Amino acid sequence: MISKNRIKYIESLQRKKIRDEEKLYVVEGDKIVREFLASGAMVNSLVAKPEFISSLPPGLLKNVKEVEEISYNELKQVSSLKTPHNALAILDMPDRKLDVSILGNELTVALDFIQDPGNLGTIIRAAGWFGIKNIICSPDCVDIYNPKVVQASMGAMLHTDVYYSDLEKLFIFASDNEIPIFGTLLEGEPIYTRELDKQGIILLGNESKGVSERLKRYITDPLMIPRFSKAGPGIDSLNVGMAASVVFSEFRRR
Repeated sequence: MISKNRIKYIESLQRKKIRDEEKLYVVEGDKIVREFLASGAMVNSLVAKPEFISSLPPGLLKNVKEVEEISYNELKQVSSLKTPHNALAILDMPDRKLDVSILGNELTVALDFIQDPGNLGTIIRAAGWFGIKNIICSPDCVDIYNPKVVQASMGAMLHTDVYYSDLEKLFIFASDNEIPIFGTLLEGEPIYTRELDKQGIILLGNESKGVSERLKRYITDPLMIPRFSKAGPGIDSLNVGMAASVVFSEFRRR
């Protein structure tokens, strides 16, 4: 069975500092672990109850470097979930470098100071669903490998590339190359009547403050999602994850 030191090490990967040092992150839950295995992703270690391991077709383990059996009580010690499932997987962080040439060829999402892990995970999941591959986060966004982000995004992390970069420098490049920047603003033009492009940058802002003032000036095409009800308590705005789904859908529908 798994050692106490190994249990402490896996538990330590819940902290960003340790994840960054080790260049590793954790995926939890039976369904999402199976999806990562089925995708052919290289898995550093599969840590699971014996019955979960024995239930897997042999082919799913071909890209797993190490398989470690663990009891349910031990799994509770290392899990970030209140009610752990039967398995978790430890993976190497991909070494991605942003190629700015993608900005003029397809739709790219830019995120300004997204703080809530659930929101970032939902945006990644929506981007994966609507076939938007590249997401660029400002450096102050929540960490993509935060366990809550991984859970909320489900398997969509397999279909999206997420980068962290200075958005202002990115937008200066976009402006110099006449790449449109679509920003979600309360004073924007209704998205349902605005002409939309098949390429460009979709900028989404912080949960409470929206797009920061320093980035607003780079927006070439301000957009808003119209409200079809009267303003009232609890419906003064859309959650940024929900807004992202509406915006991505509308771009793809065109």
